[in-house]
Amino acid sequence: MTGKTHIMGGVASCTAVAYFYGYDPILMTASGTLGALIPDICHTKSKIGRRLPILSTLISSIFGHRTFTHSLLFLLLTAFAAHLYLTDQSILVGLMAGMASHLLLDAGTTNGIKLFFPSSIKFRLPLYIKTGGKAEQAVLAALTILSCYFIAGLMA
Repeated sequence: MTGKTHIMGGVASCTAVAYFYGYDPILMTASGTLGALIPDICHTKSKIGRRLPILSTLISSIFGHRTFTHSLLFLLLTAFAAHLYLTDQSILVGLMAGMASHLLLDAGTTNGIKLFFPSSIKFRLPLYIKTGGKAEQAVLAALTILSCYFIAGLMA
């Protein structure tokens, strides 16, 4: 998926969680947007990779793309580290929701992800699409509509 789809996936997941569980939607959405971009630190041309080129190049050269940073192991390690330093639950939950949305969206692409890294087994959802195509535009539109629905519910 492209960066804009990941961002909207983070927004959609965070507004939904805030709606159902009463977290602060502003803090959740801000942290979820960041969380939705973090797994692509392994890709030097990604939105976050271009912002942190040295770190991105290092991670990419060690692990490659869609391996460690797209795994449950990375998600759990990040959750543990975030729990040590973040005191606001809205920020912590938003960060994790954004990262989880990224993994789910990339698992729905042709290449899939190595969800169980260090295992080399690729995980891909039964229904998958090509990154950057018309189907991704439809996913982006659906995530935008879903976000608007939950934002409207939060404002009511």
